[in-house]
Amino acid sequence: MSRYFTDEHEWIEVEGNNATVGITDYAQSQLGDIVFAEVPAPGAELRKGGDAAVVESVKAASDVYAPVTGTVTEGNDALADDPALVNSDPEGAGWFFKIELLLPGGRGLQTSCAGFGRSSDPARRIPDRLYALSARNRTGHVADAV
Repeated sequence: MSRYFTDEHEWIEVEGNNATVGITDYAQSQLGDIVFAEVPAPGAELRKGGDAAVVESVKAASDVYAPVTGTVTEGNDALADDPALVNSDPEGAGWFFKIELLLPGGRGLQTSCAGFGRSSDPARRIPDRLYALSARNRTGHVADAV
């Protein structure tokens, strides 16, 4: 299982043909207190880079973009009742949706360039790339395409 981060501060955790998507801790901290989250319905077809969800805070509203192309299998219904889950556990229980990947098994996540550390840190970003975070060694890797 690998976790990847986008320049738009989404994360995606890939396991086999499926993945879970949310926003990073950094993103939620910049938004402030989350008061509303709209997640996609199961069966929704998402395209990489397209609008997938909406999150609203006391400061602003923001789109959540699909980091991959695929079909939504589940939206996090818990966010409707408790959108603050995005603040309290953004990279865990505050996930937004689960998606079946168009390219099964994370194919297309070809990694290169090791040594970026925890890639949700905005100071360590490389534009237009995804970052892989290995569960074993916790080292970030640049992934070229999803």
